[in-house]
Amino acid sequence: MSLQAQARSTYRALLRELPRRSLSNPTPLHNRIRELYRDQIKSADEGTLHAHIQEAEQVVQYARAQRQYLALVERYNPGMTMDEQEKIRLTARRVGLNLPIEVKDRKEE
Repeated sequence: MSLQAQARSTYRALLRELPRRSLSNPTPLHNRIRELYRDQIKSADEGTLHAHIQEAEQVVQYARAQRQYLALVERYNPGMTMDEQEKIRLTARRVGLNLPIEVKDRKEE
């Protein structure tokens, strides 16, 4: 694979790991990555371009690992995003109990 094809492949992999945005409304990060790739492919010699591609591949691997880590944390720690009341209610249900319904406003009765 040529260095330019490898650079395009790495560029696309990097964009896949970033949050999705439309092409008409790119983030500053998307714009900066596009500028870096455009400038590096035009002006870099073969050795420098190869080093930059390897560095970008490492960034892609790191971003992919972080995304997978967050997915696993959310999967195996579902109570992480719950409030305290919801955690208590689910813990009681786990052992076969239901919490009593609390009356919020006694004035309505």
